[in-house]
Amino acid sequence: MSIIKFLSSKTFLKQILLAIAAIVVLCFIFLRWLNMTTNHGDFETVPDLKGKSINVAQVELEDNNLVMQIQDSANYNPDYPKFSVIEQDPVAGAKVKEDRKIYITLNPSGYRKIRVPDGLIDKTYRQVKPTLEALGFKVGKITYVDNIGKDMVLKLSHQGTTIESGDKLPKTSVIDLVLGNGNRP
Repeated sequence: MSIIKFLSSKTFLKQILLAIAAIVVLCFIFLRWLNMTTNHGDFETVPDLKGKSINVAQVELEDNNLVMQIQDSANYNPDYPKFSVIEQDPVAGAKVKEDRKIYITLNPSGYRKIRVPDGLIDKTYRQVKPTLEALGFKVGKITYVDNIGKDMVLKLSHQGTTIESGDKLPKTSVIDLVLGNGNRP
C-alpha cells in the first residue's frame, strides 16, 4: 500500500478525527479544572494597615483571607506608634488572590543605639559637631571652661552623665559639650 492511498483511506481519516476530538475534550476538561482550582476572577482587596497594631492587622488580614508575613523592623519613625505597621506590600487597595502573603514592616520600640566614636576629646568643635550629627546625634548645650585650647572639646555628656568613647546612646540623643575658651586656667 502506498503512502498516498493510506493517507486518503477512511481508517486514517477516522483516527485523525478521533485524535482531534480527544484533544479538544481533554483541553476543555483541563481548562474547567484550572478555573475551579485557581479561583479565576476571585480577588481579595488588601486593607490599609498603616498605623495599626500588629494584633489589629492580623485580625483584618484573617477577615480578608490573607496571610501576614512580618519583615524586619525599620528605622524608628516617631510619627507612628511603637510596634505598629509602617509599610506593607502589596499596597492597600490592591487586588490579590486568597491566602496571599502580605509583607508588613513594623515600627520598632525606639531609636536604635549608636556607639559614640573614639577620639572626640581634644578635637575642635568644628570637627566634632559634624561627626556627631552624621551619626544622628544632636549637639545640645555648649559650656566653656578655662582651657588654653579654644573651642577644643574637653568633655561630652548626655543628661548630666559623662560620655566615654564606645558608650551607646539612642539615635537623636542630645549631647552637651564642654569646650575650652582659650584662657589659661
